[in-house]
Amino acid sequence: MIFCVEDDDGIRELMIYALNSAGFEAKGFPDGESFYEALSEKDPELILLDIMLPGEDGISILKRLRAEGSMVPVIMATAKGTEYDKVIGLDLGADDYLAKPFGMMELVSRVKALLRRARPAGVREVLALGKIQMDTVQHIVLSDGKRVELTFKEYELLRKFMENPGKAFTRDQLRLSVWGDEYAGETRTVDVHVGTLRTKLGRCGDYIKTVRGVGYRLEEGK
Repeated sequence: MIFCVEDDDGIRELMIYALNSAGFEAKGFPDGESFYEALSEKDPELILLDIMLPGEDGISILKRLRAEGSMVPVIMATAKGTEYDKVIGLDLGADDYLAKPFGMMELVSRVKALLRRARPAGVREVLALGKIQMDTVQHIVLSDGKRVELTFKEYELLRKFMENPGKAFTRDQLRLSVWGDEYAGETRTVDVHVGTLRTKLGRCGDYIKTVRGVGYRLEEGK
C-alpha cells in the first residue's frame, strides 16, 4: 500500500490512478490529519509526501515520522524548486525527491526503484500459496512439489499474483506491471502468458482464476 499525501485533489487523484494502473494499491490524503488517522491503522510500504500542505506541512510530518522511529520510505514532492527544501527533506530522512511538475511515468519509476532499494539485501523471501512456492532470491518456483521452469515474464506475472493473493487485476494493470510503461503491445499478450503459466503449473494452474469483465486473480484451489 502506498500513501499519497497531497492537498491538490486533481494531482492526488492522478497519482493514485497512475499507481493503480501500474499494479500498486494506493490511498490519498489531503492533509496530515487524515494521513495520521490512516497510519494508526496500517503501515504503508511507501509514502509520497507533499511539502506544501494545509495545517502541518510535509517537512514537519517527515520529522515526526522519523522521530517516532518510522523507517517507511518517503518520497518528498513540492512545487518549490529551491535546493534548500530538497536538502532539508533529505537531511530529515526523505529517501527521494520529486519537483513539481513531474510526469506520472517518472513517479511510478521512482516508486519502483525506491521499493527495490528498500528491500534488505541478502534476505531470502519465499512466497507461498497452497502448493505453489516461489523463492524470490534464487528465482525458483515449485508447483505441487515439482520445480517449474518459467520464462522471465511468466515468473514476473506469477510473482505479481503471489504478492497479492486474492486480488483481481485487470489485463492493463498486469501489462503495465510486468511489461512496463513503454510496451505498446495488446492485452492479448497477458492472456497468452496466463495460459502458458497455467499449463506449466499443472494442477496448480487452476489457482489462477478468470474474473469475468475484469481480468485475473490468484487464489488457492479447493
